[in-house]
Amino acid sequence: MKKIAIVTAGGMGTRMGAKLPKQFLLLSGKPVLWHTLNAFINAFEDIDFVLVVPDDFVNTATVLASELNISQKTVIVVGGPTRFDSVKNGLATIKESAIVFVHDGVRCLVSPDLIKRCYVQAIEKGSAIPAVASTDSVRIAMEDDHRVIDRAKVSIIQTPQTFKSELILPAFNQSYQERFTDEATVVESTGNRVYLIEGDYQNIKITRPIDLIIAEQIIADRVS
Repeated sequence: MKKIAIVTAGGMGTRMGAKLPKQFLLLSGKPVLWHTLNAFINAFEDIDFVLVVPDDFVNTATVLASELNISQKTVIVVGGPTRFDSVKNGLATIKESAIVFVHDGVRCLVSPDLIKRCYVQAIEKGSAIPAVASTDSVRIAMEDDHRVIDRAKVSIIQTPQTFKSELILPAFNQSYQERFTDEATVVESTGNRVYLIEGDYQNIKITRPIDLIIAEQIIADRVS
């Protein structure tokens, strides 16, 4: 079945405190986004890409796609004001039935194994949402109070959130709502159940400078 990865790299990464958006910062000598795309290439040779990037970085993304030899199967679109809008812009390019991966461009340590497992489950169940168990204590804030909840019942959600196109395309025809924190919540709002799959603790999201240091070490450990 056709495979399409929508890689969302439209943010400016203000928490990183760098001049470049974090998806274009160097990690082990390559842009963060390079590592992300390369993982999908290693998972499936026949996968197509939709890169969602800031308007000022379309040329940068075009060069990156060329370096990875995926220019002929890559569409580049400009991101919107919210993640919902950015993903919707990417989905608008899909005109045929497919398995659609929606992945954070800065989750550059995603493994080909996880990508493949998401594909298999999406074929079988319609969706695959990577999740890992919380390793921290968790409390819920309630106005002036707070209470602890059982962390064994808490799942930390990752990407690639993976769906049959028949589920995700119509879900994004609706208007944006604040409760749409990810693609799973959008699809669920249409009455469709989504299914979790075991994620990967190394599948971290590059958000702050310390995350780049951690990612460098993980990459070093993988090649050693």
